[in-house]
Amino acid sequence: MSVVEPIMWLAPAYFMGQGFSVDGQAIGFAGFAGTSDYFSFVMMGMFMSSYISTAFWGTGFSVQEDMTLGVLEPNWVTPASRVSLIIGRSVIMFLLTTLNSIGVLIVGAALFHVNLTGNVLAAVITMLPMLIALTGLGLGIAGVVLSVRRAGTAIDISNWVVAQLSGTTFPVSVLPRPLLAVALALPTTYGFDAVRSILLGTKTMLPLKVEIGIMLASTVGMCAAGYAVFKAFERRCRKQGLLGTH
Repeated sequence: MSVVEPIMWLAPAYFMGQGFSVDGQAIGFAGFAGTSDYFSFVMMGMFMSSYISTAFWGTGFSVQEDMTLGVLEPNWVTPASRVSLIIGRSVIMFLLTTLNSIGVLIVGAALFHVNLTGNVLAAVITMLPMLIALTGLGLGIAGVVLSVRRAGTAIDISNWVVAQLSGTTFPVSVLPRPLLAVALALPTTYGFDAVRSILLGTKTMLPLKVEIGIMLASTVGMCAAGYAVFKAFERRCRKQGLLGTH
């Protein structure tokens, strides 16, 4: 189901794209995105957005899972670093997400003729700073969940908002200016844009090197911010004696 379900969600996008295309080419869409292949654009967006979901649910919500299982306190009284425990789980979740997403891409390419003509290795290297930044984001979310405890609804909404504003199914240039300003503040927006440019030949909002530079800077900023947020909430929970109540 981990492969079948994404295909079920992608199928309507494929047929909608075909319905608004002329001879298989989405001419109007090409004016915004620089490519007339709407479905390949969406497919890559879904592939990239799966990492956002992993940051929110796999990394950030991992603390909630430990609470539910009743193993949070036993794990945290060990000498192991709490940050290392969360980052270790994050790495595993990103690897599993990658394997699942590759499976979806292979099936999607076979069913819907996804055309990736660019350098895959260059795209993977370009994507790495975004993944590291998302790890920092997930660490910060884990700290919030540690304090709030029941944060499922907030995480679900935030995950959807970040994925959409990053341009999962449309180029962010079509957004109203207030929302565009928010989108341009997200490192994932530049990650989506850069990877699509490499693999699909779409036009980028900024020069590719500039977008990569922004992602590298965001990596440092988000990891530092995520660590600070996590440690702040951890100290708060320790001072208030909340860890023993989870």
